[in-house]
Amino acid sequence: MRWCPSSVLHLLRCVRLRPCIKRGRSRLPVWMRELWAYMSVVVQSLYFNSLTDSDVVFDSVFEPVFWTVDYVTRWFGTVFVCLVVILVSSIVLIAYIVLLPLVLNTYSPAWIVWHICYGHWNLVMIAFHYYKATKTSPGYPPTEKNDMPFVAVCKKCIMPKPARTHHCGICNRCILKMDHHCPWLNNCVGHFNQRYFFSFCLFMTLGCVYCVISGRNLFLDAYYRFKHLDTEKPGVPVTGMGVLIGLLPPGQTNYQTPAPPYTFRDRMIHKSIIYMWVLTSTVGVALGALTIWHAVLISRGETSIERHINSKERQRLAKRGRVYKNPYHYGRLNNWKVFLGVEKRSHWLTRVLLPSGHTPHGDGLTWDFLPVKKDLMPV
Repeated sequence: MRWCPSSVLHLLRCVRLRPCIKRGRSRLPVWMRELWAYMSVVVQSLYFNSLTDSDVVFDSVFEPVFWTVDYVTRWFGTVFVCLVVILVSSIVLIAYIVLLPLVLNTYSPAWIVWHICYGHWNLVMIAFHYYKATKTSPGYPPTEKNDMPFVAVCKKCIMPKPARTHHCGICNRCILKMDHHCPWLNNCVGHFNQRYFFSFCLFMTLGCVYCVISGRNLFLDAYYRFKHLDTEKPGVPVTGMGVLIGLLPPGQTNYQTPAPPYTFRDRMIHKSIIYMWVLTSTVGVALGALTIWHAVLISRGETSIERHINSKERQRLAKRGRVYKNPYHYGRLNNWKVFLGVEKRSHWLTRVLLPSGHTPHGDGLTWDFLPVKKDLMPV
């Protein structure tokens, strides 16, 4: 074997340079050497094996961002829960102070009974389901060794994962039938509290719609009064709110008599009504859209995470000329029966329209696979 002079010269240069580089690194502070070693490992991990793809690179690069978002969401969870309690309490307070006296003074006995019964039933359903959604554990897979069937191993927990189980970065553990982590609950939405979460969204939407419809005329009158603050001049129409503050009977308008001075009490009543109407209408639209979305997912036998997974799987099989079938889709009616825990006709009243703390169907570890649609729970 012959050695080329240029190759020998290059080898000698490398031999001379390596000790110099090592000596230069050894002079650096310890924290800089540790940081350099860590960055080297991170860079090498991006092309460590042939299984690396764009998703792995994306997760590695944005891992600090994901960690920051998870930490902030975990820390602000209590703040969000307190905010929900404060906002709902403020609306209830306005309803008792402003709306209820108006109902008692102007409505017929039949309408008074309907408003009182429906309003308090809706309030009880909201409070019950929100409390249960925040305090009920979503369900966790067992950590000890057992014969539990699993479909994968969680790369974060290094523990077996049953079907429909996913890891929550905010809770930092695996969740049975995980749907999503809700910061407004400061809790994950999973197998054992998903019904409470959906019921809370539904009854909160109904409560917002009730407030919007009931307070529409009051809002218009209050807005009109703010738009025409010069109420001491003759010729200013006074309607609607005059009933509330005792100015005029309902349905009458006075264009001749000057209105009384615009007092601090009147101003606070008007501001409260505007605040209630704007808040309930905004929350009603946003929460109503979320409720409809989850109702569609329940009808299809999916969670929010499974919707994304099934969509990708459906596209993958479509390229092969095959059709993907969701193994947890039992038919629309049966999906709702399983989700709500309805096993007989009376349960539509006792478990759906009234507060109920019954557990959901199954344990969240194993699931029934029905290739054909049939009635799981005949009613």
